[in-house]
Amino acid sequence: MTNLKGYMGKVLFVDLTNRTHSEFPWTDEDRKRTIGGKIMAADILLNHIRPGMKAFDEDNWLVVTTGPLTRCKSPSSTRFNISTVSPLTGLLTSSNCGGPFGRRLKKAGWDAMVITGRAKELTWIEIDDDKITFHDVPEMKGMMTGEIQHQYPSGTSCLAIGPAGENKVLYAGVFSGERTAGRGGVGAVFGDKNLKLVTAKGTHIYPEIHDQEKLDALNKEWAMQLKRHPITGAQLSKLGTAGLVAPMQAHRILATRNFGDGRFENFEKVSGEELREKHLIKNGGCYSCPMKCERRVRYEGKNIKGPELETLGLLGPNLMNDDIEKIIKWNYELDELGIDTISAAGCIAFAMELNEKGLWDCGLEFGKTDNLSEVFHDIAYRRGIGDILAEGTKRMSEKFGGKEFAIHAKGMELAAYEPRGAVGHGLGYATSNRGGCHLNAGYMVVLEGLGLNMDSYTPKGKAGLAITFQNVMEGASAAGFCVFTSYAILPWFIVNKPTSLMTRAVQTVFKYSAPVLYPVLQFPQVLAVNIPLVQYPRVLNASTGLHYTAGSFIKAGAYGYNVERLANIILGLPVGKDTDTLPKRLTDEEQVPGDKRTKVPLEKMKRSYYIMRGWKDGAPTLRTLKRLGIKIPECAKEVFPYGKG
Repeated sequence: MTNLKGYMGKVLFVDLTNRTHSEFPWTDEDRKRTIGGKIMAADILLNHIRPGMKAFDEDNWLVVTTGPLTRCKSPSSTRFNISTVSPLTGLLTSSNCGGPFGRRLKKAGWDAMVITGRAKELTWIEIDDDKITFHDVPEMKGMMTGEIQHQYPSGTSCLAIGPAGENKVLYAGVFSGERTAGRGGVGAVFGDKNLKLVTAKGTHIYPEIHDQEKLDALNKEWAMQLKRHPITGAQLSKLGTAGLVAPMQAHRILATRNFGDGRFENFEKVSGEELREKHLIKNGGCYSCPMKCERRVRYEGKNIKGPELETLGLLGPNLMNDDIEKIIKWNYELDELGIDTISAAGCIAFAMELNEKGLWDCGLEFGKTDNLSEVFHDIAYRRGIGDILAEGTKRMSEKFGGKEFAIHAKGMELAAYEPRGAVGHGLGYATSNRGGCHLNAGYMVVLEGLGLNMDSYTPKGKAGLAITFQNVMEGASAAGFCVFTSYAILPWFIVNKPTSLMTRAVQTVFKYSAPVLYPVLQFPQVLAVNIPLVQYPRVLNASTGLHYTAGSFIKAGAYGYNVERLANIILGLPVGKDTDTLPKRLTDEEQVPGDKRTKVPLEKMKRSYYIMRGWKDGAPTLRTLKRLGIKIPECAKEVFPYGKG
């Protein structure tokens, strides 16, 4: 149990092989060190993995974690996380989800669960407070994600996989309600373990709060801050993430034709405005979220979750498709099959270009998309070309060639932001621990056109800003918050007036911020204060009784980021030249022919990034690990490359 508030104080350990369960040891010191969520999961996995471990090894663990703010009624705080060794990248992956399962797991009295082993038959784990029951469910084989979840009454929440997870598609997701933990193939690990379904329900009301009156006041203050902000209060609520299509087009950030360009002629047809005017039923959103960025649309008489920006961009312009009705249909089908839309779309785009260049006669062509529903089913069931597409872009490039235009980082397909129009975002893609992720990247694009208009092409200042945002978002996710709340850290008055003198001054300061950010990143204790715009530590303290400042919160994020990196090195991440890379299309080819600025100056930014992170050749030095309090596991000592620095 725990003396800290906000936590339930217990972690469930489940062994599928032996069908046993117990309580996993996790102390208050562990909670203080990791907060919860993805940092907690990374810390658990760091001390379990070994060199050579693979995603489909029986002893690969699935770690499902909540944050201390989950079920504490704070704005946008219902997220939970699934971490494991990824079958897509071979590295540590974490996949965040806004579905209801995290709340129900805490209501059952558990902060997290660790799953090991492999069941002999297709299995359902039922969690009902402290009662854990294992069920054989051969009748569920092949069932779609929605079909499974509709069987359970109100008060029960699910984690479920579809056919793609059962067939170990390397980018299969896990679904909770209509939300997905989609990235990195966590659903394939469920499938490998013969785990079709986990349900949770319980009788615990809420975790005990350290200072309920103060937390209520901070929650109200933060909700107002989010509602009045031009991004979280206006753009996301009016148009959802789909509202980013138009500004991405304007800033040459909209991935088009397998990232061959950053603009799409018919972008209006797949925009947030088009979605709102012709297809929107109403807004929706996660529990306790004031932003309500979800779009509810109609498909075949059903009221369903509409496509997000990533799905619109990657199944639209990146395939040279301007039919938004097809994207709505595919989004629903991919969710039902249990497939990550980002990786699926990236693989299709790469296959189209391979076909165009005569490297793989797969029959897929840019702009010709009438057969894609069939292709998505072929991927889920690993039939025909679908069996190859199910392996991901990196493996396809190793089989057919085309590595220079295989759009991935560390084996994970990139999100919809074309980084030659936002080079700091490109640095984030390259250095992201889980691969081509816009969120683990630090979402630098919000400074480079989608919030502020900082010079998109300069490398100046980008390294320190990327690290700062990565650390903040790491901490926010660990606490249980949606990372979209981090937009509100940017003062509303500079986002709302992009051409004002003050805004231009702030953007200039950002450009030359390295001398200020470096000591803060190395010695975050200098920020031993709480900043009103950065609500995370204040809310965390009121809930738990901990004593986070802005500086110690950033340090906690840095702890998580470095734990993930150390885990990746144990799992085989190469250290040196090939550690943090992007395909040559993005680093060597100009997006705008003749404009040398329009390619990602990755090596130049990486040098600064590594210095400011306290890394050498992509690996944290011993000095950095000691400063952050990270202990090197015994198994890591044979592969950890740098003892000094």
